[in-house]
Amino acid sequence: MTAGAAATLLLTHPAGLAHDMGEYHPECPDRLRAVLRALEGEEFADLQRAEAPLATPEQLALAHPAEYVAAILGIRPGPRERVQLDGDTAMNHGSAEAAGRAAGAAVAAVDAVCGGQVRRAFCATRPPGHHAEPSRPMGFCFFANAVVAARHAQRAHGLGRVAVLDFDVHHGNGTQACVEDDPTVFFASSHQWPCYPGTGHPKERGAGNVCNAILPPGADGAAFRAVWRDMLLPAMRAFAPELIVVSAGFDAHADDPLAQLAVREADFAWLTDQVCEAADRLCGGRVVSLLEGGYDLRALADCAAGHVRGLMRGP
Repeated sequence: MTAGAAATLLLTHPAGLAHDMGEYHPECPDRLRAVLRALEGEEFADLQRAEAPLATPEQLALAHPAEYVAAILGIRPGPRERVQLDGDTAMNHGSAEAAGRAAGAAVAAVDAVCGGQVRRAFCATRPPGHHAEPSRPMGFCFFANAVVAARHAQRAHGLGRVAVLDFDVHHGNGTQACVEDDPTVFFASSHQWPCYPGTGHPKERGAGNVCNAILPPGADGAAFRAVWRDMLLPAMRAFAPELIVVSAGFDAHADDPLAQLAVREADFAWLTDQVCEAADRLCGGRVVSLLEGGYDLRALADCAAGHVRGLMRGP
């Protein structure tokens, strides 16, 4: 590991601001603006920063059939047009590039972490990815960014086992659908139940590589911490990953309008510390974190900043 490997890398791109699914849509450009504003200032001066590249079609095909990748990248509406893909997922003229750079950020983060340039990385990008199934966009998502990251780590860097940890309030059905038959990728998720998208019951075990923990509406930070402390993190440690990929959704926050949990900034910060401590013991500290949900702008900004502070702390 190089001398710069104690650093944390922030990957983002202005293209994420051009993706717009319509007025009043909760997954809006202001989400990214809020996160980036929160990561300004002296306390984040030591963050390394880089622009997210475009993922190649071949990299996107690590999670999706080539024909699906071509179809999504081929949707290029005019400047004032939108193409509706499902009830809450649409594309405008900037969507294809934004989605390609969100996945490209995940790839570049893996390269930087696995290549020893940095210890950890956070991708402040949109659209999110964890609802995108192999051949189906849904839930504001087009490409399964966390799966692209995991498989790129395996193919390009020779890693054998990668863990994906998802604390978004909604179950990462897309991530699970991509990896549930692949015992080399471990997937753990905490999420509200019942809630969109209706998947993620604890009985869903995949090839023994899937671990789902459900939380009832109204569950607070203590319940959130308990499922991670007692179930999900022990299962991840037993898997012994060589890299941890985090689907960092902050919509389990008490102020979020799209769900009914009562998690707070301190709870997300606690989990970040737990993940980083596990990474220090298991895989040389290597963590790649990807922004997923979070729809109250103030809560999203505060929680994302706290998450990045945790990633920046040393072992």
